[in-house]
Amino acid sequence: MTEGTRLLAGRYEVGALIGRGGMSDVHVGNDTRLGRRVAIKLLKPALATDPRFRVLFREEAQKAARMAHPTIVRVFDAGEETVAEPNGIERQVPFIVMEYVDGRLLKDIIADGPLDPKEAVRIISGVLTALEYSHRALLVHRDIKPGNVMVTQNGQVKVMDFGIARAVSDNSATVADTSAVLGTAQYFSPEQARGETVDARTDLYSTGVVLFELLTGRPPFRGDRAAAVAYQHISEAAVAPSSLNPRVSPALDAIVLHALAKDKFERFQTAAEFRQDLETAAAGAVPPRKPAAGDFNATLFGVNPSATAGSEATLRQLAPRVDERAVRTQSRPPVAWIWVGIASLAVILVAVVFWVVNLPPSTIGDGLSVKVPNVVGEQYDAGATKLTDLKLVPSRLTVPSDTVAKGSIISTDPGAGSRVGRNQSVKVYVSDGKNPTTVPSVNNLSEDQAKAALLERKLVYGKTSQEHSATLGAGVVIRSEPEANAAAHEGDIVNLIVSDGLINIPSVVSQPIADANSQLAPLQLTIKTVPDSGCSGGKVTAQSLTGDNQPQHATISITYCSG
Repeated sequence: MTEGTRLLAGRYEVGALIGRGGMSDVHVGNDTRLGRRVAIKLLKPALATDPRFRVLFREEAQKAARMAHPTIVRVFDAGEETVAEPNGIERQVPFIVMEYVDGRLLKDIIADGPLDPKEAVRIISGVLTALEYSHRALLVHRDIKPGNVMVTQNGQVKVMDFGIARAVSDNSATVADTSAVLGTAQYFSPEQARGETVDARTDLYSTGVVLFELLTGRPPFRGDRAAAVAYQHISEAAVAPSSLNPRVSPALDAIVLHALAKDKFERFQTAAEFRQDLETAAAGAVPPRKPAAGDFNATLFGVNPSATAGSEATLRQLAPRVDERAVRTQSRPPVAWIWVGIASLAVILVAVVFWVVNLPPSTIGDGLSVKVPNVVGEQYDAGATKLTDLKLVPSRLTVPSDTVAKGSIISTDPGAGSRVGRNQSVKVYVSDGKNPTTVPSVNNLSEDQAKAALLERKLVYGKTSQEHSATLGAGVVIRSEPEANAAAHEGDIVNLIVSDGLINIPSVVSQPIADANSQLAPLQLTIKTVPDSGCSGGKVTAQSLTGDNQPQHATISITYCSG
């Protein structure tokens, strides 16, 4: 560590400032224990003394640490550092250690101008994949914007700052009580702008705003003040992106405007639905418009308020008044008619029961429903073909798996054998293989420290072999196989090569004394030269140590002709 370098928690070197946020600064850092590059987020000094913001900052680390997905920036560590101010007062500054992402912020990419529609769809598809993962964990991001999305050098999309997320079921967390840490008003949803309770559909609206900006180069609503922009989100309709960029197709126009619906019941309801329609539109097809659900009580978000309007009045209209009932004029009941009716109903009922009992079970419901086939273990394309042949709609969901090969189907929902209606969507869970990772740098660590570093990356220690080393003591790791920073997957085996504390001293007899010294110098030996005046020529005539398995830093005498 160079002089003046700040060190956190005894292991993280704080480097240059690489980003500023509303409540924190981000520095590039170095994990001295594991020898890897990291990003370090520090709470701003003006906020570090505020207990409320410190609690929010700690919650960010706890919630983000649960997010383990290739499209989400990982959180490695968190804590608080005691800092002494010039006046001698000590304060606690919270920090978070995150995955360092080598790439560009999406807001910097947008600054170069509108993106090609296919590239915009690819980036937003990655954002929706991250949101689908977080929404399953009942976490809402609440601050989707280009400043919180990065694109790596190889095109991987990574979403960061899940710090202000709340559980979907937490109805008390609204924009009103998190305005200090939420993003800019240009990406607010209408419910955020009104200070209402938000849910996963808020993230989908903000994603629609980002998609609009990727396609056109500017957000749909702009103004001099945040309040003016928030008012537009509530009351004004967005224009079609194709009016600003003719390259945008009508299908993409429809997707963007659907995502920007003011009523959250009218926009996309899930990230998976958004991504599926987006990819369909990018392929040149028009996504089918799904009818609104009739039973809102069975949904995740509760009853649509408009669905209950007037229901009480309707019931009053349908219920007849007492004085409107028909007046009976017959003095006695038509007994014959009644018995004829009862007998007819009995005959019909017996016939229906007989028909149902004798109907082959396999034919009941044929034409109205189909049985979901068993496609587990098959490749997605083959399994999807089987589903579409039965007029079912496959919906692909990619999840990591340690046991199922990449590209193979893990399961379906509904499961195999279930009867469902035709044209129903069937979720197909496809293995994405083991989670990708990299081999940590374990050089110069002890064997136990190296094993701990491998375990932290969820890699499996294989075996240890020994080699000679002139510089590293016995038991210190020389290198790993595969070597540091090599691409790997969780569960892969990594072997260690450690120093045995010995060296191999070659014979330098008959070599000129200068060449002998040059050959032995890298072995870090203590060399004593003994001149022999009885001969001339400057060549070595004898040496005290030679051969394999010699101790490190040994003393060796070399006799050479000096006459």
